[in-house]
Amino acid sequence: MKDIKQDNYGFSFQLDEFQIEAIKHINDGKSVVVCAPTGAGKTVIAEYAIMRALEQGKRLFYTTPLKALSNQKFHDFSTLYGEDKVGLLTGDISICRDAQIVVMTTEVFRNMLYGTTLGKIEENLKNVNYVVLDEVHYMNDEQRGTVWEESIIYCPNYVKIVALSATIANAQELTNWINEVHGKTELVNSDFRPVPLRFFYFAESYENRILPLFTPNGTLNKSIRPERRTRRFERRLGKEEKLHVKLIKVLNDKDMLPAIYFTFSRKRCNKNAEDCINLNLLNKFEERRLNQIIDEYIVENPYLAKHKQLEYLYHGVAAHHAGLLPGWKGLIEKLFQQGLIKAVFATETLAAGINMPARTTIISSISKKSDEGHRILTPSEYLQMSGRAGRRGMDEVGYVVTIGDPFHPPEEIAELASSAANPLESRFTPGYSMVMNLLQKFSVEEARELILKSFGYHTSVERLRPLHTEFERIHNLIDEIKNYNCPYKLKEDDIKEFNKLKNLHIQYRKTAKALKQQGSPEAQEYEQKTREFEGQLKKSKCYVCKAYRKHLKSLEILPRFEKKYRRIQETIEYEKDVYWRQFLNLMKVAQITGHIEDNYPTNKGLMTAAARTENEIFFVELLTKGFLKGLSHAELAAILCAVATEESRTSFYQKFKVSKSVRKALYDAHDLMKQIWKVQQDCNVSVPINLNPDYSAFIEQWAGGMDWEELLSGSEIDEGDVVRIFKRTIDLLRQLTIISGVDVELSKTASMAMDCINRDPVSEVL
Repeated sequence: MKDIKQDNYGFSFQLDEFQIEAIKHINDGKSVVVCAPTGAGKTVIAEYAIMRALEQGKRLFYTTPLKALSNQKFHDFSTLYGEDKVGLLTGDISICRDAQIVVMTTEVFRNMLYGTTLGKIEENLKNVNYVVLDEVHYMNDEQRGTVWEESIIYCPNYVKIVALSATIANAQELTNWINEVHGKTELVNSDFRPVPLRFFYFAESYENRILPLFTPNGTLNKSIRPERRTRRFERRLGKEEKLHVKLIKVLNDKDMLPAIYFTFSRKRCNKNAEDCINLNLLNKFEERRLNQIIDEYIVENPYLAKHKQLEYLYHGVAAHHAGLLPGWKGLIEKLFQQGLIKAVFATETLAAGINMPARTTIISSISKKSDEGHRILTPSEYLQMSGRAGRRGMDEVGYVVTIGDPFHPPEEIAELASSAANPLESRFTPGYSMVMNLLQKFSVEEARELILKSFGYHTSVERLRPLHTEFERIHNLIDEIKNYNCPYKLKEDDIKEFNKLKNLHIQYRKTAKALKQQGSPEAQEYEQKTREFEGQLKKSKCYVCKAYRKHLKSLEILPRFEKKYRRIQETIEYEKDVYWRQFLNLMKVAQITGHIEDNYPTNKGLMTAAARTENEIFFVELLTKGFLKGLSHAELAAILCAVATEESRTSFYQKFKVSKSVRKALYDAHDLMKQIWKVQQDCNVSVPINLNPDYSAFIEQWAGGMDWEELLSGSEIDEGDVVRIFKRTIDLLRQLTIISGVDVELSKTASMAMDCINRDPVSEVL
């Protein structure tokens, strides 16, 4: 390894300005936030921090949001710095955890900072000088964003943070927050792309042409016309080449491959890859090299030998999505990185950090299906996908092709392609584990101070700015009315008294007139009273004041303004303290269920502090109620699989049935779930409780020794989904082996279940 004190900071290539700026901040002992486009070279900054730690005899933690990305970084760093210097921690894998460089998921780092299941904080972070938070824009992730905020809040300030993020709109706001809660932090914000992008448009009506999306001055290319909607009888489905096949051929002819074709459907990814197997995308040398790599890989992973998509690879095409086996995706990634896969049809998950840059990215549509129906992609989503185009050191430019359709005019595509990134939003959400961990170490008031350090609270000032502006406006109006500059220095009560008298005068005058027309003797009495009121009115300065009506109108609307003022004030206070209220509500549930006593975790509460699942209180109650006692390892796996499985969006054919013991335990668990849900409702808490047995019968069979092909034969479930659920189940089973207080026999059964489940193709590919 080169001495980092040499010129160019020890690198063999010329650094970019933003990289040099970040390195200088690291040398000055500061934390740094680096925001730059995908592929700009942010990893170089992390590598410098690694070299500096190695030179100083210190340690560095490198965190990523995904296990697959952690595995990739582990391999990269082991090659660069030596296997003896690099470790890996991903929850289910532990390799050289005391190494100088330890790669881990961000969640593992957060758990370390709590000092519950992974040892004391002082021991965990001994000699650690730096922590790299890669892909820090994952704070936007609705389910896992809290992990990043917790990691930053609880990270000791002697550990310097190197936060690497894709482009975000509010990078300075993020930096200011880290500066407040952690220590001196500098922002390095760059829009520099080492490989610039060129944007193109392709649609059905353009046959074999791709058109530049923009003119040289940045406006929409006038040659691009909206696609018209065709009638069904005009289409010749199956008789002509499909759009994606045409486009891959065009790109191949123009030497614009390899390409990642982003689409938002797994089935569409698979079908698109299948449609392209007649294309001739590889030369003879590439074919030989591809065959060699596949053969070697299958020797190591024989369960892939009969994979139904194996034929696609020999034609230089592949599908890549969460429904595929991890080992299979690993092969695709390896081949793509070697330039042997020319077209990958992928869902957007591929854009999230995995090192698979391409010469071209294709975005099949600018809209996607969501829980609320179809919606347009956000600028950040579009940027993340388009950012995969252009390989540094290999391509002079990267190409982004967006496919047009009749539902989205070209203007809409151009606007999205030229939009800036979205701001980073806080997803901070207190949970039961957080409550227990904080109360283990801090008083309630100290816990409140930590909650108020969240990025969500920090950004609430900006989020509530419109309300604050309106609040100030109403306040000024009220102040203006109450301090109205009356020419005669009359008070509010004087004006109201005059107005009351004036209304009486009008009322009596009308009554007198009506009585007179009726010839009533009472008319005279009312006329007399009317004259008396008029005399009293003339004595008041308001009678001759030209500003009287304006003054009175202001006083009449004052109550409305005061009511609105109070309502806005209440809203601001409510929104400002939303996280702390959530924390207190969670405390109430914990107290009612016996997890907290006198503001400190009970034995059950300590188990909850160490647990990591969707609803930790439900999980711990399940463990301590005795429902799982006497179950076999396969039956235990079936129950915990239901806890690990979220509600399915689609139903699928079930050919297996759970055993009688599992049915009984699930019945008891369902009763428990209803009890806890009722307590949560009473305390205004909405933490989800998962108990979905869709995969329980599958895992019971698998843990019992069934063959993988037999397990999934006749089923249309995606293999990747099954593996993912099984891995989540393993995570829960592992917790039974490490959480203090779990029954010894239950812990042994869990350990056996893990061993039986964690075999090919479920076992982790490294």
